[in-house]
Amino acid sequence: MIPESKLTSTAVIRMVLTDTREEENKLKKELAQNAIKATAVDFGGDFVTSVSKIIERTIVAAQREGIIGDSHPEEGAVAGAAREAVSQISQKAIGLNVGGKIGVARYEDHISVALYFGIGMLNLNEIAIGLGHRAV
Repeated sequence: MIPESKLTSTAVIRMVLTDTREEENKLKKELAQNAIKATAVDFGGDFVTSVSKIIERTIVAAQREGIIGDSHPEEGAVAGAAREAVSQISQKAIGLNVGGKIGVARYEDHISVALYFGIGMLNLNEIAIGLGHRAV
């Protein structure tokens, strides 16, 4: 048995690593066959001023795709997992721009959020992945 937290974490990392929307949609269908709901959205901007936008965008994407409902526990779980993922990349990103993908995956009561960002200026980028998990 693979733990549910590992299933959702693996799924969401795979989602944020996709290169195209077509690849995202194909993976989303593949995951759905295993009862895993997932989505990913692009994001970019100044990191410090964007932290709240990253968390909001994560919640909105999860609701729009039916990964969570509009209950406080589900929204809180996604927000908490997103906040954890943000905290893992914040040391590298403070004061710089970020761009990449935010992903959310859910299997039963396990939710994982991943951020896959290029961090930096111009073409001088560092790459980082932040990952958070919560149970609802």
